[in-house]
Amino acid sequence: MRTRAAVLCAAAAVVAGSVTAVPAPAATAAPPAKLAWKKCGTPDYPTLQCASLEVPLDHARPTGQKITLAVSRVPHTAATSQGPLLVNPGGPGGSGLSLAGFVASALPRSVAARYDVIGFDPRGVGASTPALDCSPRHFKSVRPDTVPATTAVEQANVERAKSFAAACGRKYASLLPYIDTVDAVRDMDSVRQALGAPKISYFGYSYGTYLGAVYAKLFPERVHRLVLDSIVDPTGVWYDDNLGQDYAFDGRHRALMAWIAKYDSTYKLGKDPAKVEAQWYAMRAALAKKPADGRIGAAELEDTFIPGAYYNGYWPYLAEAFAAYVHDKDPEPLVEAYENHAAVDASGDNGYSVYAAVQCRDAGWPRSWDQWRADTWKVYEKAPFMAWNNAWYNAPCAYWPAGALKPVDIANGKLPPTLLFQATDDAATPYPGGVTAHRLLARSGLVVEEGGGNHGITLSGNACLDKYLADYLADGKVPQGTGVADAVCPKSPDPKPLNARAASTASRGSTLHGLLGFRR
Repeated sequence: MRTRAAVLCAAAAVVAGSVTAVPAPAATAAPPAKLAWKKCGTPDYPTLQCASLEVPLDHARPTGQKITLAVSRVPHTAATSQGPLLVNPGGPGGSGLSLAGFVASALPRSVAARYDVIGFDPRGVGASTPALDCSPRHFKSVRPDTVPATTAVEQANVERAKSFAAACGRKYASLLPYIDTVDAVRDMDSVRQALGAPKISYFGYSYGTYLGAVYAKLFPERVHRLVLDSIVDPTGVWYDDNLGQDYAFDGRHRALMAWIAKYDSTYKLGKDPAKVEAQWYAMRAALAKKPADGRIGAAELEDTFIPGAYYNGYWPYLAEAFAAYVHDKDPEPLVEAYENHAAVDASGDNGYSVYAAVQCRDAGWPRSWDQWRADTWKVYEKAPFMAWNNAWYNAPCAYWPAGALKPVDIANGKLPPTLLFQATDDAATPYPGGVTAHRLLARSGLVVEEGGGNHGITLSGNACLDKYLADYLADGKVPQGTGVADAVCPKSPDPKPLNARAASTASRGSTLHGLLGFRR
């Protein structure tokens, strides 16, 4: 993940860059029981069905302790089927149950009709049991300022990270060694078996691209179609990826500042993007001293604006909140934006717990806080927007109680043609990650959204991208070009300032990004 800026190299103490070819195979077990589907439709997705599946906690001990996965599907309606299409929104920690309904409804009807679209909550997530919640209300406001300008502020943040890691260890000591990408991949293959399918297709966003690539590495002969959208750099899992991500988010935040300057007639914050940005940092400094409504301090302000780097559909709302605070000292629009885009509820607590568990287990992280401090200050000098916020978000991994695995080398020459999508200005999973995955996955086709900055770009309103997706799912053919990209699509247009109609109309892009969430 990371953008136009170069990804920082890992120091010698970091093992995140090392990879293992293929984890040891799981022990042979009796195939799982067939899934018993029940209706669980919603007004948006009336044909959705749900089931549950028991899988081994430890796939090396198939007769040992079991956990339960929540699974959803929209059944195929065509006379002939191409089999199951598993979908994943990323995270790690994202629930995929509703995503099945969204994907089935957003694809062309003739394409969706030929697949059983399967959603699932990965182990530890949402409706799967047990579901992790290490430290309820860990993100309760007001948190310490993320920028450790004093030793006391730094120590307060370090203690929060240590406390979270320790809480996870106390509550889930027997589970944490099995909350990781490889075990989630083996669960996916259990779902395949329970469906009675010799092969699956897979469509993953964000972290879900790494999940899908690892599945393809372990089970290449079981892949029918493989679609990866907004692609994790598989060579930087996970410490390097997060450092590089900071530069990308800073660039995307500046794109928002430039957009606000473009519409100075609406927001009246100035026509110079640098001056608009200076006012944003002045707002941050003021909130660090006096949180808005007693709830929105500097850390919460960053949390509120980070989603704008994932999806520019949020820009008009963030710009209105920014302008109201600067011009009128009115905190209400800012509080509303925080509640809509950043406030963490019980579901968010669960998602973050699984995020930390998977990321901290998947790969080695520096165990010396001195290295984190030095690396983050170095990034902050050039990219201050999210550097420290991101560091503290991942800091529990410096103190994680479960040992670390090695990332999987996803290089793969055994797959059928696979389709990759990447925006050039994506902040969460920057463009170089897509290029790297394209190089490592033989016979892959890379479709690039030139100038696009959103994260999760298919089924979000770009007809050019969506046509490549639909054609591939229909016939398995990928574009073949002579450059780095095999096909290029123009970016989706940037939003315009709100009017009464726009403010009341939800777009398909906003629906998708509500399902994908943030932090990959």
